[in-house]
Amino acid sequence: MDWRDQGILLTVRRHGESSALIEVFTQAHGRHAGLVRGGASRKMAPHLQPGAQLDLTWSARLEDHLGTYKAEPLRSRAALALSGRLALSGLNAVCALLAFALPDREAYPELYHRSESLLDLLDNEDLWPLGYLRWELSLLEDLGYGLDLSCCAVTGATEGLMYVSPKTGRAVSEAGAGEWADRLLPLPPVMRGEGDGEDIEILTALRTTGFFFESKLAPALGNRPVPEARGRFLDALSRRL
Repeated sequence: MDWRDQGILLTVRRHGESSALIEVFTQAHGRHAGLVRGGASRKMAPHLQPGAQLDLTWSARLEDHLGTYKAEPLRSRAALALSGRLALSGLNAVCALLAFALPDREAYPELYHRSESLLDLLDNEDLWPLGYLRWELSLLEDLGYGLDLSCCAVTGATEGLMYVSPKTGRAVSEAGAGEWADRLLPLPPVMRGEGDGEDIEILTALRTTGFFFESKLAPALGNRPVPEARGRFLDALSRRL
């Protein structure tokens, strides 16, 4: 069994004396692990950094085997990630969430392209936070936990939407919330694509999406904790306020 694809390197850890075990998010084969022989060597290790774009050839005797990769670097994002604290924490958050959330070997081609485009914005701190928020919303959508922010779940209104139901993920208007408002999650306008969004508004939105990662997605994945890298990104964003 063998195939060739491009992928984003998500995780890497040493295996034995000179090899590396990597996880990549590929366009056609999803999140897929494999062994890179010589991947821990001084020649190869600098190219195997999370976020790197790789040309990959995977081979194994049987499809369900771990298999080995031949990995050729296409684009390093190390320089982009080192452009600032926000960029580095953002790259780590994206890679950690993809490794955490994606099922093994299941393709998500649209999410792959969105992730690739987002990582290429790493050094643009003006665009990155909003791009990251939209990416998290699409990640929830692709995994079956998308939020319906089109109209109020109670009244059907499309105006005055201020909350998200923690139970259903649907928008709720101020009128529809009534006495339940303090039990609902905030819905800042930026979540509905209204305006560019200041950092404080994006942070509020990310706390709402974070609720669904923690209360919906994580339990479905065996109650594994949401990666700490996401929290460190939120901390880095909050320091800009």
